[in-house]
Amino acid sequence: MTNEAPLHNHFIRQIVIDDQASGKHAGRVATRFPPEPNGYLHIGHAKSICLNFGIAREFGGRCNLRFDDTNPTKEDIEYVESIQQDVRWLGFEWDELRHASDYFDVFYQCAEKLIGDGKAFVCDLSADEVRAYRGTLTEPGRNSPFRERAVEENLDLFRRMRAGEFADGARTLRVKIDMSSGNINLRDPAIYRIRHVEHQNTGNAWCIYPMYDYAHCISDAIEGITHSLCTLEFEDHRPLYDWCLREIDLPRHPQLAASLAARGLQAPASTPQQIEFSRLNLDYTVMSKRKLMTLVDENLVAGWDDPRMPTLSGVRRRGFPPAALRLLCDRVGVTKQNSVIEFSVLEGCVREELDTNAARRLAVIDPLRLVIGNLADGHAETLAFSNHPKNESFGKREVPFSRELWIEREDFMEVPPKGFHRLVPGGEVRLRGVGIIKCESLDKDADGNVHTVHCTLDPDTRPGLPGAERKVKGTIHWVSAKHAVAAEIRLYDRLFNVANPDDDSDGKAYRDHLNPDSRRVVQGWLEPAAADAAPETAFQFERLGFFVADRYDHAADKPVFNRAVTLRDSWAKAKG
Repeated sequence: MTNEAPLHNHFIRQIVIDDQASGKHAGRVATRFPPEPNGYLHIGHAKSICLNFGIAREFGGRCNLRFDDTNPTKEDIEYVESIQQDVRWLGFEWDELRHASDYFDVFYQCAEKLIGDGKAFVCDLSADEVRAYRGTLTEPGRNSPFRERAVEENLDLFRRMRAGEFADGARTLRVKIDMSSGNINLRDPAIYRIRHVEHQNTGNAWCIYPMYDYAHCISDAIEGITHSLCTLEFEDHRPLYDWCLREIDLPRHPQLAASLAARGLQAPASTPQQIEFSRLNLDYTVMSKRKLMTLVDENLVAGWDDPRMPTLSGVRRRGFPPAALRLLCDRVGVTKQNSVIEFSVLEGCVREELDTNAARRLAVIDPLRLVIGNLADGHAETLAFSNHPKNESFGKREVPFSRELWIEREDFMEVPPKGFHRLVPGGEVRLRGVGIIKCESLDKDADGNVHTVHCTLDPDTRPGLPGAERKVKGTIHWVSAKHAVAAEIRLYDRLFNVANPDDDSDGKAYRDHLNPDSRRVVQGWLEPAAADAAPETAFQFERLGFFVADRYDHAADKPVFNRAVTLRDSWAKAKG
């Protein structure tokens, strides 16, 4: 678990401080991160993870990872495993791993209690009929014709639902609240539906499954959660959350959860407090799991962990360090005000973390051959380069140097524009760590394209000699052609080319705004010390950007590097 202190105070943190001061919850702090395993986690989830685990860490409490696995039609073990990996990658460890399915028997016992108390009934209305009876935002709903069934009939029907006697959708169990409530969530919501579907954890033991709003609050109470932190879209659901907790009253009816004791799943039952906060939204991004799944299913991306995807698996593979996401979450803060954060803010956090923690390497991704004519054909030497110009603790490395080099094609122009300070015919430039070279001649192909630049090296300008102080305006990097290792370089950019891909007011869907330049693959050349890196090692390729050895495809004999982020915000420059 991470040890960083919070950068900012916020209203949830203050609530916890006040609760501890007043003795509420007996001074305990217990939170949980409760994802539904129906897709991969995305950047927005990072805020909830950091908040829930961070609050528990700061106040000496505990935080569970709990899978909300109450809808087996959409869930998969692949998602369960990826979520666990993502939470750990982000820097956190849960106190207990729980599943809503661990409590299926408790949910059922609580439902029978509600029926026995006259608070729940079995309803035969179809889904369409329920919608018709529900009313609108301006008109009250109508009671179901099955609302006044006797307790004994409801218990009989519910037990027969449990036994598998009825078809999917034939009946639901609903709670009796208020069909005229201004909050539609309180208009006798369903808490159980019939689904003859095998569950990943419980197999075919159940054919009725609880609804989220019902299962979630009971799960919190079972686990002794004190502060149930969730995003703003659940604010209108809070009255239902509180109603269920109040009517079931688990702390005073421990027999409802007695079945958990034998499985070691006990905790002090609580009456948790739901607190809502604004979700993390980024521009140039979609965060809907449904839309992300569509991108995957329609092969518009190369899977959930495609480095262009806003999933945690995707940004990890691209090379965003977990500390950058934690930094982003600290900087955007915790409020109740919905807002959209510029993607450049996240990229700035990535640059800040990698600038501090990534070693430097030499690489060329658009190669142009350069020959130093006044060096012997077999010339070879080893130069000492710092691994990090701002941190001596990174040490030094040896970089091979020879007569023939690769340089970046953009570092030479035959007809330069005004203000171009790199290599030009007859011009001079400093070769990084070597000295000053002068362009003497060019070789071109049949189409007139330059393929080789011939230069001479001023030997008096080598490092350590007095001539090294001679001033020239440009410095370029290089890789020894004789020693360079060929590498696949994947240049990633934003997946969408508009700030709000969800905006369909122009008649276009988010798919229509995919950025055709979001992925480009080139062959580059690396100094040997970069090729030897382990997967997921990040470097700054000098003057080019921050790159990471691909998590799955990289190998020393076949290097693959992904560009995490450029050195500067090229989108801001384009907009300017």
